[in-house]
Amino acid sequence: MNKKIIVRIAEGIGNQLFIYAHAYALSRNLGCDLFVDDTSGYLKKTNQLRSYQLDKFNIDILLSEQKYRFDTFASNLKRNFLKKIDFFKKNKLFLLEATDKNKHTQYNNTSAINFSDLLYVEGYFETEKYFKKFQNNLKSMFIVKDEYIDTNNKFFHLLNNSNSVSIAIRQNRYSERGAINNEKSLEFTKNTIDYINKGVSFFKKKISNPKFFIWSNDFKNLNQYFNESEFTFIENQNNKSLNDFNLFKYSKHFIVGPTSFHWWGAWLNENPYKICLRPSNINPSNNKDFWPDSWIKI
Repeated sequence: MNKKIIVRIAEGIGNQLFIYAHAYALSRNLGCDLFVDDTSGYLKKTNQLRSYQLDKFNIDILLSEQKYRFDTFASNLKRNFLKKIDFFKKNKLFLLEATDKNKHTQYNNTSAINFSDLLYVEGYFETEKYFKKFQNNLKSMFIVKDEYIDTNNKFFHLLNNSNSVSIAIRQNRYSERGAINNEKSLEFTKNTIDYINKGVSFFKKKISNPKFFIWSNDFKNLNQYFNESEFTFIENQNNKSLNDFNLFKYSKHFIVGPTSFHWWGAWLNENPYKICLRPSNINPSNNKDFWPDSWIKI
């Protein structure tokens, strides 16, 4: 019997893809069977703004049996107890993403740890260093299923038939879960916009006739900063997140926003001549290795 990896999926689409990509690479490196726990990560009320989305992608997923889940408050208490005693074990039952005292993370070779025959994996693992060698496999899996795509989307043609540059702005970064910090969110948005303006200047000098397209979770007030005669707002109504994500693959270049959602859009895009910019002073992740080395820092 092969060893089993049970990966705990949580958060939104961008994080879910990071979590799965790391677990997929780990299972390949260790020769283990990979199973997905799609419920335990959404037990807490604070996660209700997010829902499991990997089933909307072309991933051949094996779901874990109920006995391997911690999706009730009672079983979650058991999980916390098991994690405590696991600290003293040689062959680990849990792989938890390592953090420093400031809750920062970085790439670690998770394949080198001694594991038991059953391994629970928890963490975001937000760097390509974990899974880059499997990028072709992941690119074939991380495609939105046809049934969720608006085939009459007017933006297909616009993106595909221009020197398109994809821009993403995440608003309400620190005020979307009840613990409101509007001041910090506004500062994050301001820094993002300043970075984007630098990126726009870069592309105007670098490529001929660039066309700029903006994705956002909230378009409120963005027309104050970006003239709609020069910037096209990608406003999808049906299955917004999935259709937004699908459209990334038609863009030619990227001013990658400080968001894991747009990170994946740029990373998965298969234009061999794409240019990806990333901010020098904004990292939306706790992982210091979040940004790929090949992306241009501005």
